[in-house]
Amino acid sequence: MDFTFTEDQLLFCESVKEFLQGEVTAESIRASWDTDTGRNSELWTQMVELGLTGMLVPEAYGGLGMNELDFILLAQECGRYALPEPLVETVLVATPLLASLADTDARCASLLEKIVSGEVMIAVGHAANNLVSDAHVADYLLLPKGDQVHLVPKDQVELIAEKSVDPSRRLFTVKWEGNDETCLASGAEGVALLAATLNRGALGAAAQMVGLAEQMVAMSVQYTTDRLQFGKPIGVNQALKHHMANCAVKTEFAKAPLYRAAYTVVQNPAHADFAVSHAKVVAGEAALLAAKNSIQSFGAMGYTWECDLHIWMKRSWALDKFWGHAGFHKNRLHQWLLNPNAKIGAEMTFGEQA
Repeated sequence: MDFTFTEDQLLFCESVKEFLQGEVTAESIRASWDTDTGRNSELWTQMVELGLTGMLVPEAYGGLGMNELDFILLAQECGRYALPEPLVETVLVATPLLASLADTDARCASLLEKIVSGEVMIAVGHAANNLVSDAHVADYLLLPKGDQVHLVPKDQVELIAEKSVDPSRRLFTVKWEGNDETCLASGAEGVALLAATLNRGALGAAAQMVGLAEQMVAMSVQYTTDRLQFGKPIGVNQALKHHMANCAVKTEFAKAPLYRAAYTVVQNPAHADFAVSHAKVVAGEAALLAAKNSIQSFGAMGYTWECDLHIWMKRSWALDKFWGHAGFHKNRLHQWLLNPNAKIGAEMTFGEQA
């Protein structure tokens, strides 16, 4: 079996990485904090023109017809550059939810085409999240109500802005009243759609946290190489080396569960719960450890507002709690591990043996 990414996937990721590297910097992120929306419409237009918003939209609706496994490396890069724009949730959460209903609901089909062209933006709410992110720039909101999924125009909701530990995140309490016209799905179908939405949201958060962890390690290595003490870089000290080595190992070991989760969401979504929860837990641990050890590596400088490290650190803190906190996902893992029919063990690595 070949578990590596294809050459096309790697080349696409590299091109997006170069784009983000040139367009998303600590300076541009800080500048966005002082704007009304906190978002860069020109940057979003560029991402639309690159086809990023339509990656998971079926070709029948103008998209690229790709899947979560094709996007997972890109989501990781969005974390590496702490992208404020809601690209990951648009691609991994909103468009698959609409696509699953597009064949039977003309509204969803129309919105998919408009997402591809950049005419509309969609925000997604879920019971796992107390607040809805980027609702202020959305034209429509996908919101849960019991076992129902509703598509609500922005003019039918009341938004109450809430503060986040991460200045780049814009979070809102949404007050709304659903009706038969706004309801897209209910009953068993609605429950299934909401469950899939949770898994995709958690998968996107995990991918970003792996990228965040890698970037914090890179920033700390660069700082401890440049920072001199008694004529030598402080990075030569074993204590700092061990701090960063622990982070690097944790992050590297989080990648396999992350990619396995993306594969499972695509190939076997009925069994995606445990795979996604595994990825979310280990990615969160990697990001939080990188944040903790990076602060220590930077010393007193790491605690200041002027130090760019806090941009990545606070994003890690926020995403670790979004789309299910660690306790929630560990509980899902425990339920799976305690299942007497769980196919675990070395003999199950490549499927059940006769």
